[in-house]
Amino acid sequence: MEKSAQRWLPRILLLAALSATPWLLIVYCHRSVFDAPPVSSPHPPPAQLRFLSVQEEQLKKLPTAASDRALSAAAAAGRYSDADVDDNDNGKDPCRGRYLYIHDLPPRFNADLLANCRNWYQWIDMCVYLANAGLGAPLDNADGAFADKGWYATDHFGLDVIFHSRVRQYACLTNDSARAAAVFVPYYAGFDVVEHLWSNNATAKDAAPLALVDWLTRRPEWRAMGGRDHFFISGRTAWDHQRQTDSDSEWGNKLLRLPAVQNMTVLFVEKAPWTDFDFAVPYPTYFHPAKDDDVLQWQQRMRGMKRGWLFAFAGGERPGDPNSIRHNLIRECNAFSSCNLVQCRKGEKRCLVPSTFMRVFQTARFCLQPPGDTYTRRSAFDAILAGCVPVFFHLDSAYRQYRWHLPDNHESYSVFISEDDVRSGNASSVEETLRKIPRDVAEKMTETVIGLIPRLVYADPRSKLETLKDAVDFTLEAVIERVSKLRQEMDDHGAGRRREGT
Repeated sequence: MEKSAQRWLPRILLLAALSATPWLLIVYCHRSVFDAPPVSSPHPPPAQLRFLSVQEEQLKKLPTAASDRALSAAAAAGRYSDADVDDNDNGKDPCRGRYLYIHDLPPRFNADLLANCRNWYQWIDMCVYLANAGLGAPLDNADGAFADKGWYATDHFGLDVIFHSRVRQYACLTNDSARAAAVFVPYYAGFDVVEHLWSNNATAKDAAPLALVDWLTRRPEWRAMGGRDHFFISGRTAWDHQRQTDSDSEWGNKLLRLPAVQNMTVLFVEKAPWTDFDFAVPYPTYFHPAKDDDVLQWQQRMRGMKRGWLFAFAGGERPGDPNSIRHNLIRECNAFSSCNLVQCRKGEKRCLVPSTFMRVFQTARFCLQPPGDTYTRRSAFDAILAGCVPVFFHLDSAYRQYRWHLPDNHESYSVFISEDDVRSGNASSVEETLRKIPRDVAEKMTETVIGLIPRLVYADPRSKLETLKDAVDFTLEAVIERVSKLRQEMDDHGAGRRREGT
């Protein structure tokens, strides 16, 4: 029995050793992994990201998550992709379907144009209007027409820089164009065309638009949708960009006639009536709030204004325009004590002071907005900002223009009186038409107008509104929705062609 046990003992020990070996290896590997030094991250943490401009420095102060700040700034700088920051909400991407890609254009299409600001007009140095991220110099509030902060001497054709600055602080920027819902082209088209508006050289007028198209169409980002996901803005009207011939003496450039541009979404302060690829955005006013309270306090102040005038008109005649109804309105305004008139003649100094108009609009129930040099007026947005119900005389002054920003129910915020009725004198006078509107209806219209203020102003691009959406927010949402529909149409068309081929 003892001999048998001695014979089996070595075999039992061998089996025990073999059984223990895998467990010893597991313990060893486990300790090796957890005792090893940490692997360095391939990207620096958000706190170490370098912000490459003053505006990107401002992003540090915004009330957003640190990861979102780092992502936006890095993407704007073109150094880090949105994948560098983990998605929030347990893997859900809050920017899904909302990413924007910004082209890094050669400086001749933006920065170099700004450097020539002293030469845009022969009679004025426009460089002062580029201060404060394009807002202009702060306005003096000595007469109390404005608030003490947030008001600037903004040029009504100066939207190129303001819009670009606001887009650069968009929360969902990406440097991966494949993930982008839309592609922004920061070409300062308005500033480019103004350099040559009074030139008699068609080649000079068209040089930058042609060069831009050549640059864009060579890019891989363009080929994804043939440019249908691209968009850009001109702070001027479409009339400045649709020269019909190559005559040196004809006004403007031929930007809108270029086939590649017609593939894009183009933004103006006034669109062309007969095209469907351009869209109107509000004129910039003097008000650029830095935070929600700036807007809310202003709205509350406008609700409390005493509107002792039934209607008001601020503007000048157009003696060289036989179609203008301004002289009719000025004559009627002079005839009624219920109308407050600011008639702007050549050299009228008070018409160069923004507070002149704001005081008039703040004390009137209705503000007349006839066409001027074109169908639209910045004055219409100044009036709304003052809580004054606009009175339009042409469908292209607002209703066919600002569909992304103004309600579809035009009667809820405005009054329409046909130009033909004013010219003929056969219909009721403007005063009679406005007086017939019941007081409670007029007050409700005033409240609707005041409620529109946030979506019609351009927030200070050096700061950020907390919860309210401004004109840029509404514009970007509309552009992304439009591109999404175009993308779906292209996909459906491609699917249809594939089915036909099978």
